[in-house]
Amino acid sequence: MPNIEEKSLVVSEIKEKFQQSSGVVLADYRGLTVAQVTQLRSQLRQAGVEYKVLKNTLVRRAAQEVGVEGLEPYLEGPTALAFSKDPVAPAKILLDFVKVNKLKSFQIKAGVVEGKVIDSDGVKNLADLPPREVLLAMVLRGMQAPLAGMANVLQGPIRKMGYALEEVRKLKEAQ
Repeated sequence: MPNIEEKSLVVSEIKEKFQQSSGVVLADYRGLTVAQVTQLRSQLRQAGVEYKVLKNTLVRRAAQEVGVEGLEPYLEGPTALAFSKDPVAPAKILLDFVKVNKLKSFQIKAGVVEGKVIDSDGVKNLADLPPREVLLAMVLRGMQAPLAGMANVLQGPIRKMGYALEEVRKLKEAQ
C-alpha cells in the first residue's frame, strides 16, 4: 500500500491534469478485453488524450482541491479518466469506440468541461458536436451572410440601371 507521501504526489498529479485539461471523461471500463483496452488507448493517444485508471478516493480529493464540485456521485466502482485539452475529443473517441465494438458493459459515467461536471447525456451531446473547423466555418458563414446580402442590395440599383441602358440601346437600334 502506498504511503501518504506517494498518495499526495498522485493527488497533485491528478490536480495538475484537471487544471491542464479542458475536457475530462469518466468511464466504467468493465467488460473490456486487454486487446480492446490497448486499441482504445492507441486511439486516444493519437488524438492527444491521456487515458488513466485511477483510484476514486484520490480523484475525489484532487477534484475537491481544484474546485470541481458534483463529481462525487460518479466516482463509484471502476473508473477510468480520459484527460484532454480538447473537450470534445475524448467523448467522441470513447463513444465511437463503444459503437464500433458494440460494447454493452462499457459505460460513460460523466464528464468535466471547463471545470463544470456534466452527466453521461451531456457527454453524448458533446460528442455529437461537429469538429472545431466546421463550427468555425458555420460562424464565418453566419458573419458573411449579412455582408453578402448588403452587397446584393447595393448592386441592385446599378444592375437595374444597366438593364435600363440596355433597353434604351435596343430601342435606338430599332429606330
